[in-house]
Amino acid sequence: MAKLDPAQFVREVRQEVARVTWPSRKETLVTTGLVLALSALAAVFFLVTDQLIQLVMRLVFKIG
Repeated sequence: MAKLDPAQFVREVRQEVARVTWPSRKETLVTTGLVLALSALAAVFFLVTDQLIQLVMRLVFKIG
């Protein structure tokens, strides 16, 4: 079993973080905008779908 050395662990983590390719601010803003837009689009889609299913169910079962 490997010896647990917190200092060595921290050094290795710092080395790994230094190798990470971080996205630019512009890339982050663009992808965030896309996520928000697609989430809103999905919400509208499911709202419309739910309303249509509700309408069909009311017609089929003559409720309301």
